[in-house]
Amino acid sequence: MNRAIQTLIDRGFYKNCTDIEKLSDLMDKGPVRFYLGIDPTGPSIHIGHTVPLYAIHHLQLCGHEPIILAGGGTAMIGDPSGKTEMRKILPLETILDNASRLKKQIGNIMDFSDNPGPGVGKAIMRNNADWLTKFGYIEFLRDIGAYFKVNEMLRLESVKQRLERQDGLTFLEFSYQLLQSYDFLYLYQHEGCRMQIGGDDQWGNIVAGIDLTRKVEGAECYGLTFNLITRADGKKMGKSEKGAVFLDPAMYSPYDYYQYWRNVNDADVVKFLKLFTFLPLEEIEAYGNSDVDVNEAKKRLAYEQTKLIHGQEEADKAVAAAKAAFGGGADRSAMPTVEIELGDGMGIISLFAAAGIGGSSNSEIRQIVQGGGAYVNDIPVKDPRTVITKDFVKDGEIILRAGKKNYRRVVVK
Repeated sequence: MNRAIQTLIDRGFYKNCTDIEKLSDLMDKGPVRFYLGIDPTGPSIHIGHTVPLYAIHHLQLCGHEPIILAGGGTAMIGDPSGKTEMRKILPLETILDNASRLKKQIGNIMDFSDNPGPGVGKAIMRNNADWLTKFGYIEFLRDIGAYFKVNEMLRLESVKQRLERQDGLTFLEFSYQLLQSYDFLYLYQHEGCRMQIGGDDQWGNIVAGIDLTRKVEGAECYGLTFNLITRADGKKMGKSEKGAVFLDPAMYSPYDYYQYWRNVNDADVVKFLKLFTFLPLEEIEAYGNSDVDVNEAKKRLAYEQTKLIHGQEEADKAVAAAKAAFGGGADRSAMPTVEIELGDGMGIISLFAAAGIGGSSNSEIRQIVQGGGAYVNDIPVKDPRTVITKDFVKDGEIILRAGKKNYRRVVVK
């Protein structure tokens, strides 16, 4: 088996391939150019969508050449896969701005530099708005639509699910597969692209692109998909009490990012080290030994992940903040901090909401308080009517806690 593919198998990425033996032979002959589509309908990726990006890192190190394809054109329609209703259509300017932000985030995981180093594949970014927005409707139907059969498109699981719902599926969304398939054909014709990668939920779209490229160009191309990662508790990867775990620090702080990884289920640690860090497999396997403290493995996972996405300085700050919160460290300034005007006093629910801790709504915070999970300076507060006054202020600050590990340092103005 080709070294790059074997690496993906060994680290737990691999799910399916259209022809793994032929793809392995092609990769043995030299660098293969491949692409991954990303959705620029939001300003940040969340970690549930990063698995293919980590796979790209390993493919790049083996000399293969990634194309990150921002769906500036397709995002104006929206992929119906896994969606229960039609997406909100965004202006092209917003989509292009999002794509620029995503490239910076992706660049923390894979290498976009002009000279990535000996034996490392060069990566580029393209935007399908560059060609899709220039296509005439009649021309597209004639040159591309003629290769698709509606009865085959209706068999797609994402289409069937939407057709069974009362709202149905718009023709706009139904045409998404044609556009994504044309991306593969275009990238083959203009970039020499031979493979598309993605999550396993993209299998149908990937195969459609391969078929179109074969019909038009007679080319043999490939699809490679990766496992959709879930946690040991059955929940989706990248979900937390604060919502999705975004890579953008303005949407999810580096400290909270560190804490997300620090608190993963024991059963997930080794698997996540393989997928979401670049540590050698031998080192990772050692963390799975029964004589190794699983908390040390969690700390390593959290540190490596935070360093990778937010940089070493932020990772070090997150470690210091965790020590201050949980280990009685003296440097409380490293903890997540907000400034609040307390005035003559503020209700406990309003204070927690202003500090961004305990939930995304007052009702969630109320449940935390009534359930005994709210603390002010390590003193439990169970009455939601409690008013926090300056009597609680010590050295100009108040320490709030929701649950066991969610802290905020409030500097009182």
